[in-house]
Amino acid sequence: MRYGFVVPYADPREFAELAALGEERGWDAVFTWESLYGEHAWVTLAAAAMATSRIRLGTLLTPASRHRPWDLASMVGSVDRLSGGRVVMTVGLGALHSGWTRFEPDEGRATRARKLDESLEVYRGLLSGDSSYTFAGEFYPVGAAGGEAPPSPVPPPQRPHPPVWVVGSYDPARTRQRSLERAARWQGVLPTVHVPDLQPGSPHLTLDSVGDALEVLRGLRDVQGLPWEGYDVVIEGDSTGEFVKSDGTPQQWADLGATWWIESWWSVPPGADGLAEIRRRVAAGPPR
Repeated sequence: MRYGFVVPYADPREFAELAALGEERGWDAVFTWESLYGEHAWVTLAAAAMATSRIRLGTLLTPASRHRPWDLASMVGSVDRLSGGRVVMTVGLGALHSGWTRFEPDEGRATRARKLDESLEVYRGLLSGDSSYTFAGEFYPVGAAGGEAPPSPVPPPQRPHPPVWVVGSYDPARTRQRSLERAARWQGVLPTVHVPDLQPGSPHLTLDSVGDALEVLRGLRDVQGLPWEGYDVVIEGDSTGEFVKSDGTPQQWADLGATWWIESWWSVPPGADGLAEIRRRVAAGPPR
């Protein structure tokens, strides 16, 4: 099991300082998140890349459907090269809120899902280093390359592209699991489970429900001829019990097959006091 943490509120300089502290205290990864307006996630991660040498850098998460995929590939590839191959990107459809719909109308879940799939395909193609890559999609056509050379390939540890973790939502009531199908095609899953009428204080994730989801996911990987070994299973948790509620200890999740435990301290408020609390938690080290 490896351990990461999300910084809910920080400017790029503060984030870089927390990343350096996390690296010093034994954390394996630090994550930011993407908004439509505010601190730029990939600028923030670039600042952290310059302040660290080992810790992995990523998003939790990137609503990839709202990016032009060539812009996304440029940002992720640039930070990955800057960091020497330490970037991971988590993607999902994104949670709609006023900070999103203030700037962009909701296109509908089905459209966002199709855009997400196309965006990831173009991301993969552009970062592969194949100058002949083209794509004819519903939303994102990519024509033949002209005289301008494509960006340098990503560092060897990350080839053919920086890994993508995908939110995989499991609904036990459904026969077909389209969200898990998407997650199975990439390098990792951030599992969620559809729980109707979830009671306040109840865990959103349980060992049993995620175990069922992973069994389905293994089968989907097998059908596609993709190995399970090396595939990441990412559990978003909160060892303080304040926000993200899940049952089980990190060790129990590891026994189930999880490879990452990500501390998500979303309940910490913005401001100087909140930043001091995040710094205290990072300094305490991973919850081993």
